[in-house]
Amino acid sequence: MSSPTIPTVRLGEHGPEVGVQGLGCMGMSFAYGPSDAEESRATLDRALELGVTLYDTADAYGDGENERFLSPFFKAHRDEVVIATKFALSIPPDDPARRIIRNDAPYIRQAVEASLERLDVDVIDLYYMHRRDPAVPIEDTVGVMAELVREGKVKQLGLSEVTAGELRAAHAVHPIAAVQSEWSLFSRDIEAQVVPAARELGVALVPYSPLGRGFLTGSFTQAETLTADDYRRTQPRFTGENAAANAALLEVIRAVAKAHEATVGEIALAWVQQQARVHGLPVVPIPGTRRPSRVEENARATTISLTEDELALLEPIADKVAGDRYADMTSTSKGRE
Repeated sequence: MSSPTIPTVRLGEHGPEVGVQGLGCMGMSFAYGPSDAEESRATLDRALELGVTLYDTADAYGDGENERFLSPFFKAHRDEVVIATKFALSIPPDDPARRIIRNDAPYIRQAVEASLERLDVDVIDLYYMHRRDPAVPIEDTVGVMAELVREGKVKQLGLSEVTAGELRAAHAVHPIAAVQSEWSLFSRDIEAQVVPAARELGVALVPYSPLGRGFLTGSFTQAETLTADDYRRTQPRFTGENAAANAALLEVIRAVAKAHEATVGEIALAWVQQQARVHGLPVVPIPGTRRPSRVEENARATTISLTEDELALLEPIADKVAGDRYADMTSTSKGRE
C-alpha cells in the first residue's frame, strides 16, 4: 500500500504551517535501546518525503546527542523543516541519570545558546519549556522566552506538560504556539482542562507518545522483554500485571483495524489525529520511530476516518488502563491539577 503525502495545519494563530503529523526523534539517540544511525537518517529523509515537517527533539535527549545527530539533516533541509527543541531538564555532570527541572533565566539563556550551537542553526523555530518548576513563576519563565523571540534566537514558544491555568498565565505574557503533552487512547487526562484552554486561546496541541510508546502498535506487550537500557522498563503501565491487563485492551482496537484493513497502530494514531475535529483545534501528534516503514505506516493514519460508532467503541479504553504513565507524576500537568 502506498503512503500519502500528509496535509498541513498551522501551529497556533501565528505559528508555522506544518504537516498534520510530526516526528519525535528522541529514540534515535536516547531512551529506547540501541539504534542504527543509518536507518534513523533514512527515517528522517522518508518522513520529509511524506510531508512531515515538524521534527521534535530536546537538549536532554542523550545530553545533547539527539540535537547533534539531527543537525546535518536540518542544515540540508533548513527551509523545509520546522525545528522544535526544549529546555528545562538539567543533567548534573556527576549523575547523568538525574534530571533537575530548571526554569530560571540564567539556565534558559545558557540552554538556548547550547542548543543553537549543537543544532548549528541561527534560530530555533519552536522552543518549548520541557517541564515546569512550580518554584519559578511561569510569567517569569515565559518572559525570558519572549526575550529570546525579540532577540531573534527563537521564532515561536511552546510549553510541555502544563496545566490549563499555567497555559493561560503564560499566554498572557507572550503568545504560545503549541502545548505538548501525552495524548493517546491510553492517556486522555488533558481533555478535561488543557484541551479546552488551548482551543480557547488558539493554541495547537502536539501529542507526544500518541502510540503509547509503541505499546499501542502491539510491538511489545511486556517491558521486561525490552533491552535493559530501555526507558519503558521504568513505566508502571508496561510492567507486570499492568502490562497484561493493558495488552488485553488492544483487542477492541484490533477489531476496528480489521474493518479498515489497517494496523492497530494506524487506528490508534488515526484516533489522535481525529481529535482535531472532535475538539476543534489543531492537533499535530509526533509519533517517534527509527524506521522508514513505520513512518509510512504512521502517515497512512492521516487518511483514516473513524465513524461515530468506532469512536464509541474506543471511548472506554483510557478509563480501563492500569498504571500511571510515569512512576512519578509530579512533573506532569495531571500531577498539578
